[in-house]
Formats: sequence, structure tokens, C-alpha cells
Amino acid sequence: MTERLADITARMGGMQQLGAVVNAMRGIAAARAAQARLQLSAVDRYAAIIAAAIARALALAPAAATPAAGRTLPKAALVLFCAEQGFAGAFSQRVLDAVGNDLATGTLFLVGSRGAVIAAERGVRPGWTIAMPAHAPGLPKLADRIATALYAHIAAGGIGRLDAVFSHIRPGQGVKIERRRLFPLDLAAFPQDVAAGAPMVNLPPAALLDELTADYVHALLCNAALHSFAAESEARMEAMAAAHTQVKRQLSRLRAMQRQVRQEEITAEIIELAAGEAASQPG
Repeated sequence: MTERLADITARMGGMQQLGAVVNAMRGIAAARAAQARLQLSAVDRYAAIIAAAIARALALAPAAATPAAGRTLPKAALVLFCAEQGFAGAFSQRVLDAVGNDLATGTLFLVGSRGAVIAAERGVRPGWTIAMPAHAPGLPKLADRIATALYAHIAAGGIGRLDAVFSHIRPGQGVKIERRRLFPLDLAAFPQDVAAGAPMVNLPPAALLDELTADYVHALLCNAALHSFAAESEARMEAMAAAHTQVKRQLSRLRAMQRQVRQEEITAEIIELAAGEAASQPG
């Protein structure tokens, strides 16, 4: 009986240590999600400024906003933002499921080490992979590296159309998968500000639009990476919250077992003492 009580006590100690680890992981995930959300507003403002500059620059070269006729269907590519670490539920699976058959027909750029493992388990072979940074301030540099790889493929004629697929936390709706066109940009979608007029520039209009488009794509990549980073952290928070609830249930069950075993030990000792006392009495 004493050995059983010691075993239960040891299991309780291990469960309490596990609970501390779960709480720590939950706190880290919450801090990372909050950090990413703060940076999102700055990136969105930056993207809006670049979009406004593109709209004004189009006044110098309005023909650039008109899509050319008779183009053949360009080679497609996808940038998938998956999970970097485990304990995030079906985060990566949802992203891979969202693109479906496109995984087999297009070039795949995959972000996230854990997502790369899950893709390999499905028989999906990305053309290019990279790890997601551990902290949100590293995401702009990640966007630089993704853009460098993308432009190398574009210059080589490897891709002509590019979409980003990432998870997005929507208030009251949970995690949603969003697919966003990155290249080529639909310049006709940028409303020209006729009242503002054409800007004063010292670059040829085509070169100016190319530079602005590159900056805008970089901003969109940063936006997608931040959304994915925050969504993965939120998913990990949910997973750790569920694990914390389970730890509490296990501890409650073990405490009940501990009380029962102690009561059984006390009862056995009382019976033994009473039997001994009875045996010592003269007949």
C-alpha cells in the first residue's frame, strides 16, 4: 500500500511539472501573438503608402494598368505559410488542404519546418523551403529571403503567377485560410488619384513602377508572414489551454486516488491495532 501511495505521489509531481511547462508554452505563445499583432498595423500602413504611390505613378504610365491581350496561362507558384513548431493542432494540415490539387501542378515555396515535415508525409515535395523565425521582428528579413528566391525563379521564367496562402485570425470567426495574389499585381485595381496629379520623379515610369511593385510585394509577404505567425501562436495557445485543462483533470483524479489510498492505509492500521489489542487481552 505504501508503495502505491509513493507511486501516486511521484505521478502527481510529474504532472505538476508538465503543467508548469504547458503554462510556460502558453505564455510564450501569447506574447508572440501579441507582438505580431502590434507589427501588423505598421506593415499595413506601409503597404497602404506603397499602394498610394503606385496609384499616383500609374498616372505617368497609364498603359501599364491595362492587361495585355492574348497572354498564355503563366506557370503558377504558391507560397505556403505553415507551422514552424509542433503543438499547434491541425494548423499546417488546414493550409495544405486549402490548396488541394494545386500542390501537384505548381511550384511550391513552403515556410515552416513542421509544415515541411507534414508535406513530406503527404508526398508533397516543395521546390524551396525555409524556417519561420522564432520572433516576429525577424519576419521582414524572412520576407526578403522569400522575395529573393521568388525573383530568381521569375527571372529564369520558372513562374509567372504567384499566390500566398496563409492562416488569418478573424475576430469571432477563428482561423481562416486566405489566398492572396502577389504576382503579377493587377495594377488596374489601384485607383488613380486624378486630383493629386502625376508626381515629380527622377526615374523612368516603368522603372519606378517596378521598384514600387517590388516594395509592395515585400509588404504583402510581411503581412502574410505576420498573420501566419500570429495564427500559429494562437493555435498553440488553444492547444496548451486544452492541455492545461487535461493536466488539471489528471491532478484532480490523482489527488482523489491519493486520499483514497491514505484512507485505506489508515483503516488498515486501525484494524491491525485493534486486532493486536484484542489478541493481547486474556481469554
